[in-house]
Amino acid sequence: MLEQIRIVLVNTSHTGNIGSAARAMKTMGLGDLCLVDPVSPPDGQAVALAAGASDILANARIVPTLAEAVADCGLVIGTSARSRTWSWPMLDAREAGEKAMAEAPRHRVALVFGRERTGLSNEELQQCHYHVAIPANPEYSSLNLAMAVQTLSYEVRMAWLARDSHPVAEQEYPLSADLERFYAHLEQTLLDTGFIIKPHPGQVMTKLRRLFNRARPESHELNILRGILTSVQRRQKQRESNS
Repeated sequence: MLEQIRIVLVNTSHTGNIGSAARAMKTMGLGDLCLVDPVSPPDGQAVALAAGASDILANARIVPTLAEAVADCGLVIGTSARSRTWSWPMLDAREAGEKAMAEAPRHRVALVFGRERTGLSNEELQQCHYHVAIPANPEYSSLNLAMAVQTLSYEVRMAWLARDSHPVAEQEYPLSADLERFYAHLEQTLLDTGFIIKPHPGQVMTKLRRLFNRARPESHELNILRGILTSVQRRQKQRESNS
């Protein structure tokens, strides 16, 4: 099940941090690394700091966007060290490890880490089902990237070692790519009906994303919602053609 866990690093500035993160992963038995728009691809410094985990660097996938990195994942957990305008369902590090391992038998799980200085953007965090914060010393909470990766990878491994005491999730959840298609469908339907005005969309979609991410609709429930949207669009087109 550890093979189902993907570590995603977004727009990492220093290649040494990529290597250190790979080392942290390998010590905990994780091997799936995805780099989103790194400032530089892994180089000699990354290999040196990987300290024997160069195979993870060699197999790392580099993609331009977070959406592409998590498209095939059914659970996406993003790291966040600060409060945001719109609160999202929060986990601590232990809960994140347990949640990841509970769902790993069903689908891939992504643990997403942001930029060294600024973390993940609000838009990127909105692509995550949950946010996780490591409860470090509030007087000195300066965790570097590799430390954060090590902490969450450790919690995943501990949950894996204790997996016999955790029930396997029976629900089938949609992949991240399916959710993004649903959000695009929902937004287009709201535009078609006039609920959202394109020049002034406001925060409607942000709030709806938060609602559905909190609710975690299962795959069959998402299909029902897509069917409802299609029905609304069909009726809207009929009205427009008859007017």
